[in-house]
Amino acid sequence: MCFPHAGGSASFYFPVSAQLQSDAEVFAVQYPGRQDRRRETSPGDLHTLADQVHAALRDSLQDRPTVFFGHSMGATLAFEVARRHEAGGGEIAHLFASGRRAPSRVRDENVHRLTDEGIVEELTLLAGTDTALLGDEEILRMILPAIRSDYQAIETYRCAPGATVRAPLTVLTGDSDPKTSHDEAESWRDHTTGPFDLHVRPGGHFFLGSDAPAIIAMLRKVLTTLA
Repeated sequence: MCFPHAGGSASFYFPVSAQLQSDAEVFAVQYPGRQDRRRETSPGDLHTLADQVHAALRDSLQDRPTVFFGHSMGATLAFEVARRHEAGGGEIAHLFASGRRAPSRVRDENVHRLTDEGIVEELTLLAGTDTALLGDEEILRMILPAIRSDYQAIETYRCAPGATVRAPLTVLTGDSDPKTSHDEAESWRDHTTGPFDLHVRPGGHFFLGSDAPAIIAMLRKVLTTLA
């Protein structure tokens, strides 16, 4: 199960699905306010979003081994959904947290308070959104409310003290990611009672694109142990 970044949509993970279709069923969460859910309102609160995602997935996660992969905001959301699933007696076979500092590590960030132009500058800097979309005013008007809401959700998120999962946890971070230092990525170790592994990959915040073959190989290695 894949969890997109702030402003991202389920289609971001189409390449992952294509690469792993012979190894597993790959699904991606579609957040409210974009693509086929564009008429729905995004909650702007990560705990609320985690509750909604968990409620939608809870029954389908019961009968099969499941791996969570989340990038950026999606990493924190995957962690919170995993916590809820485990609290209800379920198990997550493995959790991948990519491109995000540990839930307990907080920075004072306020992108969600910027002007529309300021948010576009942030998206351009991180290179996670198609630049053609950022230059289309009509599309921007459609997607900016959801993007702003996502930034509000992750920037106001606070982790419960001592929050952990039981699942094995693999953390991926770019060696030049301005949003996550090595120390902040290493702090994910405190959020699992299971095995922990940290991989520093070449690239910035969206190292997933250039490093896709290595990351797919990591996922496939875990998935083959569950078959």
